[in-house]
Amino acid sequence: MPKSPEEWLEQTAPEKRAGTFKLILGYAPGVGKTYNMLSEAIRRHRRGEDVVIGVIETHGRKVTAELAQQLEAVPRKKIEYKGTIFEEMDVDAILARKPQVALVDEFAHTNVEGSRHCKRYEDVLDLLDAKIDVLSTMNIQHLESMNPTIQSITGIQVRETVPDWVLQRADEIVMADLTPEALQTRMQRGDIYPLDRGEKALKNFFRRGNLMALRELALRQVTHLVDRSLDAYLKKKNIDQNWGIRERIAVCISSHLESQQLIARGARIADRIGADFFAVYVEQEKDREPDRARSLHSNFQFAENLSAKIVRLKGKDIASSVAEFVGKENITQVVFGRSAVSGWREYLYLGAIQRFLRNAPPVDVHIVTQRVD
Repeated sequence: MPKSPEEWLEQTAPEKRAGTFKLILGYAPGVGKTYNMLSEAIRRHRRGEDVVIGVIETHGRKVTAELAQQLEAVPRKKIEYKGTIFEEMDVDAILARKPQVALVDEFAHTNVEGSRHCKRYEDVLDLLDAKIDVLSTMNIQHLESMNPTIQSITGIQVRETVPDWVLQRADEIVMADLTPEALQTRMQRGDIYPLDRGEKALKNFFRRGNLMALRELALRQVTHLVDRSLDAYLKKKNIDQNWGIRERIAVCISSHLESQQLIARGARIADRIGADFFAVYVEQEKDREPDRARSLHSNFQFAENLSAKIVRLKGKDIASSVAEFVGKENITQVVFGRSAVSGWREYLYLGAIQRFLRNAPPVDVHIVTQRVD
């Protein structure tokens, strides 16, 4: 019996190496991330795809709960921790079920101790490796490089974050968008939180200025990812061979935790222009003290999460050591931090900058004022 066209296509199609990852990005709770994810999943289910819910957080929203009821849900795993029972996504059960598509809400969630992985995004990577497509959701404030900026805008430190490199695994990132005015209206109606909680939120995180800034950051991130996808396509197809000299960005860091602001700034610059990214540290005797050593290790870890190459230099003079490195590695841009200093401290700082400029080859220099609490 001759094969049908569909059978021929199935036979000749390349073997699937990993699942497809689609992330729905938002800028605040209530913009419609989970609703959009469920709506797409229901459409795909009606087209015949095998779709299951790995984990959905309805937050008591009736419409979201009604949509979730239209799909099969894999029961969550119950884990006891310090005398309390928690429910987490059961990764092993999903892997055993082998659906085509799994829905995983709140990508940046931290799992309770005793789970398969510490972070939910690690669970998602396991599903993708098992050739299961994943739809997931996340707000922009959970992106690690955005954390210092978000804190400066809202005054709120986000504890649950996702390293920037993880988003590079996404095959598609779309934005669930809603104007700040519409989002505030939803809050006032009690569509997002109960009315008493909503009134408090409108005076804090959900202030119009906060929402406008967060929305702008999310829009820029999605636009940047679209541009990067286009650049990758053009390079793959050799549409334009004139790419110029590749940028190489170095951020000078210390053991102070404020260095993470610089690292985040450098990572965003490097990401937007496709540059190589370095975090440069000149060894200091004082950084061997336990507190400073822990802080320095935290900075290195933060930089690695943002895809930076860590460079440790030795030298008596920081400015001269960095200048030598810049020359040897053909660095095109350097980021220095500056705390609010005055008097003799300012004199020493400006002197160090002058020594760097004297010894370094032509290079763009960014001096970023750091927030010191």
